[in-house]
Amino acid sequence: MNKTVTVILAGGRGSRLEPLTRDRAKPAVPFGGLYRIIDFALSNCLNSGLKKLLVLTQYKAQSLDRHIDVAWRHYFCRELNEFIDVVPPQQRIADQWYQGTADAVYQNIYAIERERPEHVVVLAGDHIYKMNYGAMVDFHRQNDADITVGALRATVAEARQFGVMQIDRGQRIIGFQEKPADPKPLPDEPGVCLASMGIYVFKARFLFEQLCRDATRIGSRHDFGGDLIPGAIDTHRVFAFPFRDENRDATGGVKREAYWRDVGTLDAYFEANMDLIHVDPQLNLYDQEWPIRGFQPNVPPPKFVFGSDRNSSRRGEALDSIVCQGVICSGGSVLRSVIGPRVRVNSFATVEDSILFEGVDVGRHAKIRRAIIDKGVQIPNGMRVGYDLELDRQRGFTISDNGIVVIARGERIEATVEEQQVAAAMDV
Repeated sequence: MNKTVTVILAGGRGSRLEPLTRDRAKPAVPFGGLYRIIDFALSNCLNSGLKKLLVLTQYKAQSLDRHIDVAWRHYFCRELNEFIDVVPPQQRIADQWYQGTADAVYQNIYAIERERPEHVVVLAGDHIYKMNYGAMVDFHRQNDADITVGALRATVAEARQFGVMQIDRGQRIIGFQEKPADPKPLPDEPGVCLASMGIYVFKARFLFEQLCRDATRIGSRHDFGGDLIPGAIDTHRVFAFPFRDENRDATGGVKREAYWRDVGTLDAYFEANMDLIHVDPQLNLYDQEWPIRGFQPNVPPPKFVFGSDRNSSRRGEALDSIVCQGVICSGGSVLRSVIGPRVRVNSFATVEDSILFEGVDVGRHAKIRRAIIDKGVQIPNGMRVGYDLELDRQRGFTISDNGIVVIARGERIEATVEEQQVAAAMDV
């Protein structure tokens, strides 16, 4: 692994996650209360023994840069030639934004070459999964491959969003189509395709040659899945590496169904967070064999108050939920939700099936249902969110296809006169 450099592509706009990406890059969006989306790729790298990381940023990178600085740099020792470097567009080769995944790596080719690697791992920083990249590098070396592509089983309908591969019995790729309208299924499983995970291992010298050639090719999209990989299949050794899930259950056994999520839409993001709160969560964050790391804020433990008086309806409680540090549930109720750090749920408030980012304050008698509320939002006393979607639209909130209400950071919110009157009457 000392001769392997990892490049993490973390510059996407994440436009389908608006308004959560209005002020931050997609990999910096909070996930699971305590983490950021990029923490899963970075944890995989650290657990796999990959400690030479280049994180390529582009859009709204300040919060991502800050998160990596406070949460990740102390895991790497410069004296041992370990590093995690956040690299904004240098424009040393071209005076433009990245034109594709291959172009992003090409424009930073000097930073990679400087380390004189034998192999280069390229992956995205915006997916949720656990994977040992070291096993993939070993597979790549054993097969003397020029390119190895991480492969995931997907349904035909799902595969339309990915690169789709056909392989021979030796795992060598013999066909590759990027986001095909009619994906080719596996020969023995008509409803299943072999999809690209967007994770690649390259021989370093081969990668440099291909990037330089692609940069001058007229009409190229400068994309790994759209150009480099299909163009190399017939002339070079290109292999598929089947995804080996490191996601274990409470007993330590690998879960039967492989867990990999592209949280590219608001509904996909919401469902992936909800995966965490089950009794036996689909994604196990409590596995000490494959820890997921992130920033641990220096704040007090969560606190639940007013619950000891059994004769009162005022009770601070959280059921089937994740509750982070610094949370105060002051007589309010939290059900099936993910609650980020420093959130306050005031008396008689109810939060159900929702995701609250850091610093959200839910007023007395407020009711939140099926919502994502961004950092620092103040919910007024008595306000109801998620109960009347038409009213939520009139307030300027975003409504997802599945009816999830999303309140952006910095949103100025006012309860209706009726909501204020109801809240006041309940306090009498």
